[in-house]
Amino acid sequence: MPKDNSSAKIVVICGPTATGKTAVAAHLARLVGGEVISADSICVYRGLNIGAAKPTEEEKRGVAHHMIDVADPRQSYSVGDYREGAIPIVERLISQGKIPIICGGTGFYINSILFGASYGNTPANPAVREKWTSFAREYGNERLHSQLAAVDPASAASLHPNDVKRVVRALEIYETTGVKKSDINDGNVPRYDYRSFSVAFPREELYARISQRVDEMMKNGLVDEVEGLLASGVPKTAQSMQGIGYKEVAEGLETGMTETEMAELIKFNTRHYAKRQITFFKRDARLKEIEKDEPRLIAKRIAENIGVIK
Repeated sequence: MPKDNSSAKIVVICGPTATGKTAVAAHLARLVGGEVISADSICVYRGLNIGAAKPTEEEKRGVAHHMIDVADPRQSYSVGDYREGAIPIVERLISQGKIPIICGGTGFYINSILFGASYGNTPANPAVREKWTSFAREYGNERLHSQLAAVDPASAASLHPNDVKRVVRALEIYETTGVKKSDINDGNVPRYDYRSFSVAFPREELYARISQRVDEMMKNGLVDEVEGLLASGVPKTAQSMQGIGYKEVAEGLETGMTETEMAELIKFNTRHYAKRQITFFKRDARLKEIEKDEPRLIAKRIAENIGVIK
């Protein structure tokens, strides 16, 4: 477990897709002497570049970016895997006097760094734990998560299906005690002091940006990228291929969709995902929305807001 860094300051740049988070984070890192930790569930995979909108070297602006290209696209990668990789980086940056800037739209990844979940004094029940762990192996993470949703919907809503360890633990608590984990008043425990920011765009403008981004991805070769991944042995059913953009193209290639049809489906699903992201991040009482502007100007406002400019 990380040591107590309750006085350490972390900056989070979050919010829906296509709001320019990456550019803001890079500018901010240069202003405050920080490094960027990506919190994107697709950027973790090697070889998924165009659909993940991974930052180019130019876009990184000479700033170190972490938690990108850390996973094999053929293998599953959980929130727990992300947490285990990201927290040591946060600890190192803090020890070096640098500001960790967590940037991304995968809320479960961000929360896995910011908070540690407590589970009260419920003792372990190895038999029940093994039962549900075996269930996950046999039937998959989504089925396991649906089992939790049936008995403890509040806990299920707070846990990603791929965070198997915590889903199993919540089921273990319920089966052992008859009490929902969500009814145990232990919640999320902050690991660090942090400030959280998102860039606010009017809904229609956000949708226009999403449409433009998808068109650029298609123009830049998203279909070729997906074909290459499939040809290299990445199965269509792999977790990495369930990301928006990859799933639609893979299915489109199989069913004979045109590229225009694929693009429209990606845009539709991305808009719905953006709505869910907005809802998720608005739960954070510390979130401050910054009006849209040039990325460097937004970064300057954030730096002034946190009182740190180097």
